Amino acid sequence: MARIAIVGVGAIGGALAAFLGSTGNHELLLCTRRPLGKMTVHTPETEIAVQGTNLTDPDQAKPVDWVIIAAKAYGAESVARWLKPLTSATTPVAVAQNGVEHQQRFRPWVPEERLLPVVVQVSVNRLENGDLSQGGKAKLTVEDSPRGRAFAGLFSGSPAHVETTPDIKTALWRKLCTNSTGSLSVLVGRPFGEFRSEELADLALAMAKECVAVARAEGAALDDSAAKAVVQEIFAGEGLRKNSMLSDRLAGKPLEWDARNGVIVRLGKKHGIPTPLNSLAVFLLQELSRS
Repeated sequence: MARIAIVGVGAIGGALAAFLGSTGNHELLLCTRRPLGKMTVHTPETEIAVQGTNLTDPDQAKPVDWVIIAAKAYGAESVARWLKPLTSATTPVAVAQNGVEHQQRFRPWVPEERLLPVVVQVSVNRLENGDLSQGGKAKLTVEDSPRGRAFAGLFSGSPAHVETTPDIKTALWRKLCTNSTGSLSVLVGRPFGEFRSEELADLALAMAKECVAVARAEGAALDDSAAKAVVQEIFAGEGLRKNSMLSDRLAGKPLEWDARNGVIVRLGKKHGIPTPLNSLAVFLLQELSRS
């Protein structure tokens, strides 16, 4: 049995807690800023109550076997308050966040060799009663290494499938191509299914191609087929489901624009690659965040 701390129990953190809890093999610590209410995750197959010891003060924490960070990417400093009491010199820290800067984000507090980037592909919406609705397949991707395989083993027997890859960088950038185009839905204020059109397809393709160009400069093995796949996802997916940043905008919460679009702009400048559509998205999302 592993003792696992999940820092940030929102939509993704709640789903991961439910998946891990469903195995019956772990002791879960649910680390949140405020007391956590009753929460059930409704998956396509079943319902799973989220259970574990809820901690709201880092001073209550002790070292665990694994830490999983599922808080928003902009909350690194708040998360860092939990890392010292939860980790020993050997505790691995899995970073289940958006973007491609998982290790850079937490390098000030955790040695890089103990940080495990996780690509999360889980569609989760929060219901009015506080429960979570998880649609489609739940897939996580980590590096093919002893630590990555150990992480995959934590979810054995759960509804989540954990895949290992020898090229985690490419997997992270491929997911970012999808995340970056999600800003179009956020700016319009509606799910893609409510305004899909030829114009949307053209914009999404151009925005994803900017991401691919920067990804290749950073060493990811992507080509324009990755950008085309993003557009196909927009038109083939569950169009009325909200992406997480749209849900945050509608709820008046801070937006993850830097981890999704800002990083493309910053690294594009580093490599001399124009990113006009992502730059426009960053400007507009910043203004939305201030309003």
